[in-house]
Amino acid sequence: MELSGTVLWGEEYEPVEGTLVVEDGEVVRLDEELTDSEDVVLPAFVNAHTHLGDSIAKEAGRGLTLEELVAPPDGLKHRLLREASREELVEGMRRSLQFMHQTGTTRTLEFREGGVEGVHALREAAEGTGVDPFIFGRETTDVLGVADGFGASGAADGEFGKERNAARDAGKPFAIHAGEVDSRDINPAIDLDPDLLVHMVHAEGLHLDRVEDNGIPVAVCPRSNLVTDVGTPPVSELLDRTTVALGTDNVMTNSPSMFREMAFASKLFDVSAPEVLRMATRAGAEILGEDHGVLEAGREARVLVLDGDSDNLTGVRDPVRAVVRRAGASDVKRVVTPESLAE
Repeated sequence: MELSGTVLWGEEYEPVEGTLVVEDGEVVRLDEELTDSEDVVLPAFVNAHTHLGDSIAKEAGRGLTLEELVAPPDGLKHRLLREASREELVEGMRRSLQFMHQTGTTRTLEFREGGVEGVHALREAAEGTGVDPFIFGRETTDVLGVADGFGASGAADGEFGKERNAARDAGKPFAIHAGEVDSRDINPAIDLDPDLLVHMVHAEGLHLDRVEDNGIPVAVCPRSNLVTDVGTPPVSELLDRTTVALGTDNVMTNSPSMFREMAFASKLFDVSAPEVLRMATRAGAEILGEDHGVLEAGREARVLVLDGDSDNLTGVRDPVRAVVRRAGASDVKRVVTPESLAE
């Protein structure tokens, strides 16, 4: 396969005119050459934190606090999940996954409620959508038999030592929410030696030191944090210390569009466009121990192609900045994955 246009090449996403060559699901090379294509070719997105089960309750809970919305076991989302049929859950998640693919996402790190059955339901929902979810199962340790890892709600909700040990014994990652409402649960979360921290809105100097010392990556979800009125994470400070990836969080409160998350983060924080794009692509892949998220020879080919001649993007002078701050679903021409190339 050959994809021509302006290719955002390498770890710095350097705009290069040429043709990207892909074979057997892998990037082979970039031929620098003049082309007639106005397309913009870039790595596909990795959404670093989602709750897709909430797809059955979009825009529910207006005026509720974060605890009233999502705290287990009786927050609104958990009540609605218990009331929903399996068919409703699967269809709702499938529709969100299809939208994610339409907006350039091919991998997502999902905190999946519902135990073992919840994991099976998501895998069914994901079939044929073009999005491959990495599933952090929840609620009981037996979920580790079918999930890719364990996702804990937060150290304020329980000790989670047993779950952490079970994940370690299974050779699977352990992720946990921390510092979303306040800072009190951050040190207990870090004490669990997690493989991923989510949110860290209220991270302070000591927490940043510990994150850096322990090499713990962080997924931030700024749109969600503002919707739930808990503040915004110290993104610049986190980036100085560790790998930081973008996630869209609960589908209840935000669409799972990485375009929207990037634009929001770029305009809210003092972070460059290439750094925001890295947070939406390479950072999430690195958290998973995978090599996509960058277009370089030898890396897995997960590629997004945008129409640079769309009404929205025509006339763009800085393609990286345009991808981060301006592009949207209507600009997507093609999403390439190893699976789609094999069809």
